[in-house]
Amino acid sequence: QLQLVESGGGLVQPGGSLTLSCTFSGSFSRFTSNYYVIGWFRQAPGKDREGVSCINTADDESKYYSRSVKGRFDISRDGTKNTVFLRMTSVEPEDTGNYTCAGVPAELYGSWSFCLSAGAADSASWGQGTQVTVSS
Repeated sequence: QLQLVESGGGLVQPGGSLTLSCTFSGSFSRFTSNYYVIGWFRQAPGKDREGVSCINTADDESKYYSRSVKGRFDISRDGTKNTVFLRMTSVEPEDTGNYTCAGVPAELYGSWSFCLSAGAADSASWGQGTQVTVSS
């Protein structure tokens, strides 16, 4: 299993920016590859969990963005630190929620399939989450 730790949440005004970080470590013992799909998922009160953005660390190029954040959010990875960043810009009140990062073996999922499943993968490892509140 992976261990994932998020940071960077907080209160931000509409139109502002915020960067979330997800540092991961460990491995999935059943798989020999050290490549993972790391995703950011959010859940707002009364709403279902949504896959916001996912990245495949095998190439750092295969990325998914939900329709609601495409063009405003950017996902990237610092390979030297095993950290995935979610750069949030032009934030809106609808971006408010608990943001959690999760990871699965890249042998099982791609960035699109993991995000579109809203993280519903038995093999997924999850962090604890960080709250993002967009409000003036």
